Amino acid sequence: MYANDGFRELGREECLRLLATAPVGRVVHTRSALPAVLPVNFSLDDDGAVVLRTSAGSELARAVDGAVVAFEADEVDPIAHSGWSVVVTGRATVVADPAEHDRLTRDGPLSWAPSRQELFVRIEPELVTGRELAGGRTLYRLDLTG
Repeated sequence: MYANDGFRELGREECLRLLATAPVGRVVHTRSALPAVLPVNFSLDDDGAVVLRTSAGSELARAVDGAVVAFEADEVDPIAHSGWSVVVTGRATVVADPAEHDRLTRDGPLSWAPSRQELFVRIEPELVTGRELAGGRTLYRLDLTG
């Protein structure tokens, strides 16, 4: 970020606290050497990892397993011109450990589109960044009618 750009940089703990309040985020990954963005629901694990629940046959699971991805969530108030955005960057892996899978089945995110065979994807929080715009600029309109 640049000095005086109107945004406040957020620390890691504040980023994770805000991220935990968001119902939906976006996974950014590569598809055919191009960037792809997919909205997903998620939860945060105790260590700050982003956890996704998806169908075992999903394109998402195949595309991100073992890859470095970005995960972004935000909240915006267009009336007040305020909000925040958090990005978690790290390696995504399909949870293979049966005990971990069982724990996440109980405590992890619920799928909004359940399937018979589901798996979990963890995104390790190697880099966590965020910024906040609080009380953005008031936009003035010039009245030229009279």
